[in-house]
Amino acid sequence: MNDQEGFAISVEEAEIGYQEGGVPIGAALVSSHGKLLGRGHNMRVQKGSAIHHGETAALENSGRLPASAYKNATMFTTLSPCDMCTGACILYGISRVVIGENGTFLGGEAYLKQRGIEVVVLGDKKCQDLMGKFISEKPEVWNEDIGEEVRVHSKEAKA
Repeated sequence: MNDQEGFAISVEEAEIGYQEGGVPIGAALVSSHGKLLGRGHNMRVQKGSAIHHGETAALENSGRLPASAYKNATMFTTLSPCDMCTGACILYGISRVVIGENGTFLGGEAYLKQRGIEVVVLGDKKCQDLMGKFISEKPEVWNEDIGEEVRVHSKEAKA
């Protein structure tokens, strides 16, 4: 499996997440030998989960693997990974992270690089458009997903 195929799986996962009403972030974990280890998408809304992001879902769906399986693996993700997902990539020794876009959200890319992990940002318009559409439709869910306080501007909230 090449980079184009790995990234296409992550985009497909993001689209599935969007269709399910969740945050459209997808991921795919591919071994150094080109084998798909796991794929997944953000399921915080669907599962009522605090930690089921795209990258953690791909890791979860990989099953229990020996450390050697992650060595030189690539995590494909449609959006720059948050601190939690950055940490997961570091913890499992993933050596490369390919990101669809980082204009909507800039995660732990600098830390990944500092830890010796190769980071590739594609600037993919399809990923940007899907995130933009989702954020305009469900800004409160997006803010929750990135840990932002949601402010209510109604008269009832001031009572």
